[in-house]
Amino acid sequence: MTAVSAPLAPADALAQIRATARAAGLSYAGDVPPDLAQALAEAGQALLIDIRSPEEIRFVGHVPGALHLPWASGLELTRNPRFLRGLETVAPREAVILLLCRSGQRSVQAAQAATAAGFSQVFNVLEGFEGDLDAAGHRGRVSGWRWRDLPWRQD
Repeated sequence: MTAVSAPLAPADALAQIRATARAAGLSYAGDVPPDLAQALAEAGQALLIDIRSPEEIRFVGHVPGALHLPWASGLELTRNPRFLRGLETVAPREAVILLLCRSGQRSVQAAQAATAAGFSQVFNVLEGFEGDLDAAGHRGRVSGWRWRDLPWRQD
């Protein structure tokens, strides 16, 4: 008979994620599953920042209570040159910061840039808001914040 282990406390889970990220040679704190990101943000243990474009927020939906600081904007997703300055205004450099984008790709880039700028606990939220593409090329059907039925709204 195999013993069932209790789920890790959020702080312990983050420590394990940090260790995994270091072992993998990641330049940022690591990758957090969406359900843990939601639990951390809801408990006030982390700052959830949605880095998608204003268009994505408006037309696709958003996480209630998340801050919005676009990494890029427009149809061509032009990089926001004020992203790091904006991050400095909303979070101390030692804060636990969770970055959420559409699929978990841009948030890795933003986490790398924030870490290089001196933020010490910046994590990527895996799968993003909409998740990966399915076989038909559609998002929201195989992974992501919305697919996992975590809190979100559409205005």
